[in-house]
Amino acid sequence: MSADLDGPSPAGSSAILATATAVPEHCLDQESVKRSLRPLLPVARGRLDAVMALFDNALVKQRWSVLPLDRLSTPRTLSETMALYRDSAVQLGRTVAADCLAAAGVSPRAVDLVITVSCTGFMIPSLDAHLANDLGFRPDVRRLPITELGCVAGASALARAHDFLRGYPEAYVLVVAVELPTLSFQPDDASTAQLVSTALFGDGAAAVLLTGRRAASGVALLDAETHLHPGSLDVLGFELHDDGLHVVLGKELPDILRANLSPIVERLLGRAGIGRADLDCCVLHPGGKRILLAIEEALGLDRTRTQPSWDVLRDYGNLSSAGVLFVLERWMRQYRPRAGAYGLLGAFGPGLSTELCLLQWN
Repeated sequence: MSADLDGPSPAGSSAILATATAVPEHCLDQESVKRSLRPLLPVARGRLDAVMALFDNALVKQRWSVLPLDRLSTPRTLSETMALYRDSAVQLGRTVAADCLAAAGVSPRAVDLVITVSCTGFMIPSLDAHLANDLGFRPDVRRLPITELGCVAGASALARAHDFLRGYPEAYVLVVAVELPTLSFQPDDASTAQLVSTALFGDGAAAVLLTGRRAASGVALLDAETHLHPGSLDVLGFELHDDGLHVVLGKELPDILRANLSPIVERLLGRAGIGRADLDCCVLHPGGKRILLAIEEALGLDRTRTQPSWDVLRDYGNLSSAGVLFVLERWMRQYRPRAGAYGLLGAFGPGLSTELCLLQWN
């Protein structure tokens, strides 16, 4: 069904018209992952049970991968890994982009800006160029690949789309996030950060279509707020070695969010003249149990306002930049808050950075 549009959105807001998500074919249930890892991990026998408990505590039931479980630990060169990344990213990106446009009833040639985000691989030409050729975007389509923002990039892409649409309200912006973190599995790395990453991350892709025109249904993006936390460069990120990407994950990350998130949220809500009590739902990046709990505590949220984030964590794991867009789709398709309800979309990434968007359901 095509989008029902009528004039510019009120007060410079943007309209989220449609979403789409996709995962690769191989499902990795957590119990199978644990059985496969036991003989592979270079950890002392006395520590192995503690490592397996870490997988249980992650609250992830299953993830999805571009490779079957028995091939993830096969040694690969960096060139081989990037070739796998390129082929899989193009396939998944094409799927979610086409599905999202079809859901909105919008032609690929109507897209004015395509923003692609990913941090788990590297390719030139970038994903947006491949999508332009495969889907038939206009030759003058604007392209913005975002490659180094990590898990925050899905929310950042929505915010940058909103910025663009304030200047070009008649335009359509397509956001496509593709992440393949299972290709970063390092069986010889027994660091706590790597083990947590192995317990949490899964592959997937998501797309969102936005416009600056008023939509009869869907979600309005009203405003955005970004914050770079000083002195936190070593808290989260990747290190690139000869064998691929190695995760950096500081244990202090939840504490930083717990201590600093509330005033950032208050700035965003204050501009709209509302408070935290006015939020009916929170579209939070499912970064892990400790992160979600820290956010709930910092903002005084009950589980009814965050449940879809826990659902996505359970069913897909941490999907990096695509994760918050999976949660957005759950809110739009399954939970569907009442018309006029306010929502807070939030994600967090290397830097340490926070990106927030204020939403309102139509």
